[in-house]
Amino acid sequence: GLNFIDLMVRQGNIDNPPKTPLVPGFECSGIVEALGDSVKGFEIGDRVMAFVNYNAWAEVVCTPVEFVYKVPDDMTFSEAAAFPMNFVTAYMMLFEVANLREGMSVLVHSAGGGVGQAVAQLCSTIPNVTVFGTASSFKHEAIKNSVTHLFDRNADYVQEVKRISADGVDIVLDCLCGENTGKGLSLLKPLGTYILYGSSNMVTGETKSFFSFAKSWWQVEKVNPIKLYEENKVIAGFSLLNLLFKQNRGGLIKGVMDKLLNLYNSKKIKPVVDSLWALEEVKEAMQRIHDRGNIGKLILDVEKAPTPLMANDSTETSEAGEEEEDHEGDNDNKERMPFIQ
Repeated sequence: GLNFIDLMVRQGNIDNPPKTPLVPGFECSGIVEALGDSVKGFEIGDRVMAFVNYNAWAEVVCTPVEFVYKVPDDMTFSEAAAFPMNFVTAYMMLFEVANLREGMSVLVHSAGGGVGQAVAQLCSTIPNVTVFGTASSFKHEAIKNSVTHLFDRNADYVQEVKRISADGVDIVLDCLCGENTGKGLSLLKPLGTYILYGSSNMVTGETKSFFSFAKSWWQVEKVNPIKLYEENKVIAGFSLLNLLFKQNRGGLIKGVMDKLLNLYNSKKIKPVVDSLWALEEVKEAMQRIHDRGNIGKLILDVEKAPTPLMANDSTETSEAGEEEEDHEGDNDNKERMPFIQ
Protein backbone atom coordinates (compact mmCIF):
# COMPACT_ATOMS: atom_id res chain seq x y z
CA GLY A 1 0.00 0.00 0.00
CA LEU A 2 1.08 3.57 -0.76
CA ASN A 3 0.13 6.09 1.93
CA PHE A 4 0.61 9.81 2.44
CA ILE A 5 3.00 9.04 5.31
CA ASP A 6 5.35 7.53 2.69
CA LEU A 7 5.58 10.92 1.00
CA MET A 8 6.30 12.58 4.33
CA VAL A 9 9.04 10.03 5.02
CA ARG A 10 10.58 10.70 1.60
CA GLN A 11 10.66 14.45 2.28
CA GLY A 12 11.91 14.08 5.86
CA ASN A 13 8.77 15.68 7.35
CA ILE A 14 8.60 13.21 10.26
CA ASP A 15 10.35 12.90 13.60
CA ASN A 16 13.60 10.93 13.48
CA PRO A 17 13.50 9.95 9.81
CA PRO A 18 15.35 6.70 9.13
CA LYS A 19 18.80 6.71 7.60
CA THR A 20 19.03 6.04 3.88
CA PRO A 21 19.17 3.83 1.96
CA LEU A 22 15.87 2.30 3.03
CA VAL A 23 12.88 0.48 1.56
CA PRO A 24 9.67 2.44 2.31
CA GLY A 25 6.21 1.09 3.02
CA PHE A 26 4.19 0.09 6.09
CA GLU A 27 1.59 -2.43 4.82
CA CYS A 28 1.44 -5.28 2.35
CA SER A 29 -0.32 -8.47 1.36
CA GLY A 30 1.10 -11.74 0.07
CA ILE A 31 1.64 -15.46 0.63
CA VAL A 32 3.49 -16.90 3.61
CA GLU A 33 6.82 -18.36 2.45
CA ALA A 34 8.43 -19.17 5.80
CA LEU A 35 7.61 -19.18 9.52
CA GLY A 36 9.58 -18.53 12.65
CA ASP A 37 10.13 -21.53 14.94
CA SER A 38 7.51 -20.50 17.52
CA VAL A 39 4.85 -19.16 15.14
CA LYS A 40 1.38 -20.65 15.56
CA GLY A 41 -1.85 -20.02 13.67
CA PHE A 42 -0.28 -19.65 10.23
CA GLU A 43 0.97 -22.09 7.61
CA ILE A 44 3.17 -21.76 4.54
CA GLY A 45 0.93 -20.83 1.64
CA ASP A 46 -1.55 -18.77 3.69
CA ARG A 47 -2.84 -15.56 2.10
CA VAL A 48 -2.07 -12.75 4.55
CA MET A 49 -1.87 -8.99 5.01
CA ALA A 50 0.50 -7.30 7.41
CA PHE A 51 1.83 -4.14 8.97
CA VAL A 52 5.58 -3.65 8.53
CA ASN A 53 7.87 -1.09 10.19
CA TYR A 54 9.30 0.03 6.82
CA ASN A 55 10.43 -2.36 4.05
CA ALA A 56 6.91 -3.21 2.78
CA TRP A 57 7.71 -2.21 -0.82
CA ALA A 58 9.63 -5.39 -1.54
CA GLU A 59 9.22 -8.83 -3.08
CA VAL A 60 9.97 -10.54 0.26
CA VAL A 61 8.92 -9.05 3.61
CA CYS A 62 9.62 -10.16 7.18
CA THR A 63 7.51 -8.95 10.13
CA PRO A 64 6.53 -10.18 13.63
CA VAL A 65 3.51 -12.50 13.68
CA GLU A 66 1.47 -10.07 15.82
CA PHE A 67 1.24 -7.73 12.81
CA VAL A 68 -0.02 -10.41 10.38
CA TYR A 69 -3.66 -11.24 9.59
CA LYS A 70 -5.29 -13.81 7.33
CA VAL A 71 -6.98 -12.53 4.19
CA PRO A 72 -10.64 -13.52 3.59
CA ASP A 73 -11.12 -15.92 0.68
CA ASP A 74 -13.00 -13.42 -1.48
CA MET A 75 -10.63 -10.49 -0.83
CA THR A 76 -8.07 -9.83 -3.58
CA PHE A 77 -4.42 -9.16 -2.79
CA SER A 78 -4.78 -5.55 -3.94
CA GLU A 79 -7.76 -5.04 -1.63
CA ALA A 80 -5.82 -6.68 1.20
CA ALA A 81 -2.89 -4.31 0.69
CA ALA A 82 -5.36 -1.40 0.81
CA PHE A 83 -7.10 -2.59 3.97
CA PRO A 84 -4.97 -2.38 7.16
CA MET A 85 -3.75 1.22 7.38
CA ASN A 86 -6.90 2.93 6.16
CA PHE A 87 -9.55 0.92 7.94
CA VAL A 88 -7.73 0.48 11.25
CA THR A 89 -6.98 4.21 11.35
CA ALA A 90 -10.59 5.10 10.54
CA TYR A 91 -12.02 2.59 13.04
CA MET A 92 -9.73 3.60 15.89
CA MET A 93 -10.49 7.30 15.47
CA LEU A 94 -14.25 6.88 15.13
CA PHE A 95 -14.91 4.23 17.77
CA GLU A 96 -11.94 4.12 20.16
CA VAL A 97 -11.12 7.84 20.37
CA ALA A 98 -14.34 9.67 19.43
CA ASN A 99 -16.91 7.04 20.54
CA LEU A 100 -19.13 7.38 17.46
CA ARG A 101 -22.77 6.59 18.20
CA GLU A 102 -26.14 6.73 16.50
CA GLY A 103 -27.25 10.18 15.37
CA MET A 104 -23.82 11.83 15.50
CA SER A 105 -22.17 13.90 12.78
CA VAL A 106 -18.62 13.68 11.37
CA LEU A 107 -16.51 16.06 9.27
CA VAL A 108 -13.70 14.35 7.34
CA HIS A 109 -11.17 16.06 5.09
CA SER A 110 -9.81 14.39 1.93
CA ALA A 111 -13.03 12.37 1.69
CA GLY A 112 -11.89 10.84 -1.60
CA GLY A 113 -8.69 9.38 -0.17
CA GLY A 114 -8.17 5.95 1.35
CA VAL A 115 -8.87 6.93 4.96
CA GLY A 116 -11.71 9.25 3.93
CA GLN A 117 -13.49 6.48 2.09
CA ALA A 118 -12.93 4.07 5.00
CA VAL A 119 -14.41 6.65 7.39
CA ALA A 120 -17.47 7.08 5.18
CA GLN A 121 -18.05 3.33 4.97
CA LEU A 122 -17.68 2.78 8.72
CA CYS A 123 -20.04 5.67 9.47
CA SER A 124 -22.64 3.97 7.29
CA THR A 125 -22.62 0.98 9.67
CA ILE A 126 -24.11 3.17 12.44
CA PRO A 127 -27.70 4.46 12.08
CA ASN A 128 -28.34 8.12 11.27
CA VAL A 129 -24.73 9.31 11.15
CA THR A 130 -24.29 12.46 9.05
CA VAL A 131 -20.97 12.69 7.19
CA PHE A 132 -19.65 16.03 5.96
CA GLY A 133 -16.70 15.64 3.56
CA THR A 134 -14.30 17.95 1.74
CA ALA A 135 -12.66 16.89 -1.50
CA SER A 136 -11.46 18.32 -4.79
CA SER A 137 -14.34 19.08 -7.12
CA PHE A 138 -13.24 16.58 -9.80
CA LYS A 139 -13.75 13.75 -7.26
CA HIS A 140 -17.29 14.72 -6.29
CA GLU A 141 -19.12 12.67 -8.91
CA ALA A 142 -17.25 9.51 -7.95
CA ILE A 143 -17.72 9.80 -4.17
CA LYS A 144 -20.99 11.73 -3.83
CA ASN A 145 -22.90 8.65 -2.67
CA SER A 146 -20.44 7.84 0.12
CA VAL A 147 -20.99 11.02 2.17
CA THR A 148 -24.09 12.96 3.20
CA HIS A 149 -22.81 16.44 2.33
CA LEU A 150 -19.81 17.04 0.07
CA PHE A 151 -17.93 20.35 -0.26
CA ASP A 152 -15.12 21.58 -2.48
CA ARG A 153 -11.91 21.65 -0.47
CA ASN A 154 -11.23 25.24 -1.56
CA ALA A 155 -14.69 26.49 -0.56
CA ASP A 156 -15.70 27.99 2.80
CA TYR A 157 -16.78 24.66 4.24
CA VAL A 158 -17.18 26.11 7.76
CA GLN A 159 -20.12 28.28 6.67
CA GLU A 160 -21.54 25.46 4.56
CA VAL A 161 -21.51 23.07 7.52
CA LYS A 162 -23.06 25.67 9.84
CA ARG A 163 -25.77 26.39 7.30
CA ILE A 164 -26.78 22.73 7.42
CA SER A 165 -26.03 22.13 11.11
CA ALA A 166 -26.04 25.36 13.09
CA ASP A 167 -24.54 23.68 16.16
CA GLY A 168 -21.63 22.20 14.18
CA VAL A 169 -20.49 18.58 14.28
CA ASP A 170 -19.64 15.95 16.89
CA ILE A 171 -16.38 14.69 15.35
CA VAL A 172 -13.75 16.38 13.16
CA LEU A 173 -11.07 14.21 11.52
CA ASP A 174 -8.21 16.41 10.31
CA CYS A 175 -5.39 15.08 8.13
CA LEU A 176 -4.46 18.53 6.81
CA CYS A 177 -3.30 20.56 9.83
CA GLY A 178 -2.44 24.23 9.29
CA GLU A 179 -5.33 26.70 9.19
CA ASN A 180 -7.84 23.83 9.14
CA THR A 181 -7.13 23.15 12.82
CA GLY A 182 -8.76 26.38 13.98
CA LYS A 183 -11.66 25.86 11.58
CA GLY A 184 -12.24 22.33 12.85
CA LEU A 185 -12.25 23.39 16.49
CA SER A 186 -14.72 26.18 15.71
CA LEU A 187 -17.13 23.62 14.22
CA LEU A 188 -17.13 21.28 17.23
CA LYS A 189 -20.28 20.92 19.27
CA PRO A 190 -19.99 20.83 23.07
CA LEU A 191 -18.52 17.43 24.03
CA GLY A 192 -17.30 17.10 20.44
CA THR A 193 -13.94 15.52 19.54
CA TYR A 194 -11.34 16.95 17.15
CA ILE A 195 -8.72 14.41 16.03
CA LEU A 196 -5.50 15.33 14.22
CA TYR A 197 -4.14 12.28 12.41
CA GLY A 198 -1.85 13.80 9.80
CA SER A 199 -0.45 16.96 8.32
CA SER A 200 -0.51 16.50 4.56
CA ASN A 201 -0.32 20.26 4.00
CA MET A 202 3.36 19.96 4.92
CA VAL A 203 4.15 17.91 1.82
CA THR A 204 5.40 20.29 -0.86
CA GLY A 205 6.08 20.14 -4.57
CA GLU A 206 9.82 20.20 -4.10
CA THR A 207 11.96 17.69 -2.25
CA LYS A 208 11.52 19.72 0.92
CA SER A 209 10.49 23.28 1.71
CA PHE A 210 11.21 24.50 5.22
CA PHE A 211 9.16 27.64 4.50
CA SER A 212 6.04 25.60 3.72
CA PHE A 213 6.67 23.38 6.74
CA ALA A 214 6.97 26.35 9.09
CA LYS A 215 4.05 28.19 7.51
CA SER A 216 1.76 25.21 8.01
CA TRP A 217 2.50 24.99 11.72
CA TRP A 218 2.34 28.78 12.15
CA GLN A 219 -1.26 28.67 10.93
CA VAL A 220 -2.26 26.20 13.65
CA GLU A 221 -4.46 27.95 16.16
CA LYS A 222 -2.80 27.80 19.55
CA VAL A 223 -4.99 25.63 21.76
CA ASN A 224 -5.94 27.27 25.06
CA PRO A 225 -6.66 24.62 27.73
CA ILE A 226 -8.98 27.01 29.58
CA LYS A 227 -10.98 27.54 26.40
CA LEU A 228 -11.30 23.76 25.94
CA TYR A 229 -12.61 23.51 29.49
CA GLU A 230 -15.08 26.35 29.05
CA GLU A 231 -16.37 25.08 25.70
CA ASN A 232 -16.47 21.37 26.67
CA LYS A 233 -14.38 20.29 23.68
CA VAL A 234 -11.94 17.41 23.25
CA ILE A 235 -8.78 17.60 21.13
CA ALA A 236 -6.86 14.41 20.35
CA GLY A 237 -4.13 13.02 18.14
CA PHE A 238 -3.81 9.61 16.51
CA SER A 239 -0.84 7.83 14.95
CA LEU A 240 -1.39 4.19 14.05
CA LEU A 241 2.30 3.56 13.33
CA ASN A 242 3.38 4.86 16.74
CA LEU A 243 0.65 2.79 18.39
CA LEU A 244 1.93 -0.33 16.64
CA PHE A 245 5.69 0.05 16.62
CA LYS A 246 6.52 2.39 19.53
CA GLN A 247 3.73 1.86 22.04
CA ASN A 248 3.31 -1.93 21.69
CA ARG A 249 -0.45 -2.02 21.13
CA GLY A 250 -0.41 -4.85 18.58
CA GLY A 251 -2.93 -6.82 20.64
CA LEU A 252 -5.40 -3.94 20.58
CA ILE A 253 -5.01 -3.58 16.82
CA LYS A 254 -5.59 -7.32 16.34
CA GLY A 255 -8.96 -6.99 18.07
CA VAL A 256 -9.85 -4.09 15.79
CA MET A 257 -8.81 -6.08 12.71
CA ASP A 258 -11.07 -8.95 13.80
CA LYS A 259 -14.03 -6.54 13.97
CA LEU A 260 -13.16 -5.01 10.61
CA LEU A 261 -12.86 -8.40 8.90
CA ASN A 262 -16.28 -9.34 10.29
CA LEU A 263 -17.67 -6.16 8.72
CA TYR A 264 -15.95 -7.04 5.44
CA ASN A 265 -17.32 -10.59 5.48
CA SER A 266 -20.76 -9.11 6.13
CA LYS A 267 -20.28 -6.98 3.01
CA LYS A 268 -20.63 -3.75 5.01
CA ILE A 269 -17.19 -2.37 4.09
CA LYS A 270 -14.88 -2.84 1.10
CA PRO A 271 -11.49 -1.25 0.31
CA VAL A 272 -11.50 1.25 -2.55
CA VAL A 273 -8.48 0.68 -4.83
CA ASP A 274 -7.62 3.63 -7.06
CA SER A 275 -4.95 2.01 -9.22
CA LEU A 276 -2.17 -0.60 -9.41
CA TRP A 277 1.46 0.31 -10.16
CA ALA A 278 4.60 -1.65 -10.90
CA LEU A 279 7.54 -1.16 -8.54
CA GLU A 280 9.35 0.59 -11.39
CA GLU A 281 6.52 3.16 -11.44
CA VAL A 282 6.82 4.23 -7.81
CA LYS A 283 7.88 7.73 -8.87
CA GLU A 284 4.70 8.24 -10.88
CA ALA A 285 2.55 6.62 -8.19
CA MET A 286 3.92 8.97 -5.54
CA GLN A 287 3.30 11.90 -7.88
CA ARG A 288 -0.35 10.88 -8.25
CA ILE A 289 -1.02 10.72 -4.51
CA HIS A 290 1.00 13.91 -3.99
CA ASP A 291 -1.25 15.70 -6.49
CA ARG A 292 -4.35 14.38 -4.69
CA GLY A 293 -5.35 12.68 -7.94
CA ASN A 294 -6.40 9.38 -6.34
CA ILE A 295 -9.82 8.15 -5.24
CA GLY A 296 -9.08 5.42 -2.73
CA LYS A 297 -5.79 3.59 -2.37
CA LEU A 298 -2.77 3.29 -4.66
CA ILE A 299 -1.16 -0.16 -4.67
CA LEU A 300 2.33 -1.25 -5.72
CA ASP A 301 2.11 -4.70 -7.36
CA VAL A 302 5.36 -6.67 -7.57
CA GLU A 303 3.95 -8.82 -10.38
CA LYS A 304 2.75 -5.93 -12.54
CA ALA A 305 4.66 -4.83 -15.63
CA PRO A 306 5.20 -1.09 -16.08
CA THR A 307 2.50 0.75 -18.05
CA PRO A 308 2.38 4.24 -19.61
CA LEU A 309 2.59 7.20 -17.24
CA MET A 310 -0.61 7.85 -15.28
CA ALA A 311 0.45 10.72 -13.05
CA ASN A 312 -0.82 13.35 -15.50
CA ASP A 313 -4.34 11.98 -15.08
CA SER A 314 -4.64 14.01 -11.89
CA THR A 315 -5.87 17.54 -12.30
CA GLU A 316 -4.84 19.17 -9.09
CA THR A 317 -1.68 20.40 -7.41
CA SER A 318 -0.58 20.20 -3.81
CA GLU A 319 -2.31 22.26 -1.15
CA ALA A 320 0.92 23.21 0.57
CA GLY A 321 3.22 26.13 -0.10
CA GLU A 322 2.60 29.50 -1.70
CA GLU A 323 4.74 28.61 -4.65
CA GLU A 324 2.15 26.01 -5.71
CA GLU A 325 -1.08 27.98 -5.33
CA ASP A 326 -3.18 28.27 -8.46
CA HIS A 327 -3.37 31.73 -10.01
CA GLU A 328 -6.44 32.51 -12.01
CA GLY A 329 -5.86 32.33 -15.74
CA ASP A 330 -2.43 30.67 -15.74
CA ASN A 331 -3.46 27.14 -14.76
CA ASP A 332 -3.12 25.72 -18.25
CA ASN A 333 0.28 27.26 -18.87
CA LYS A 334 1.91 26.41 -15.56
CA GLU A 335 4.57 23.71 -15.65
CA ARG A 336 4.22 21.28 -12.75
CA MET A 337 7.12 21.08 -10.36
CA PRO A 338 8.26 17.42 -10.39
CA PHE A 339 7.89 15.74 -7.00
CA ILE A 340 10.96 13.53 -7.45
CA GLN A 341 13.84 14.92 -9.43
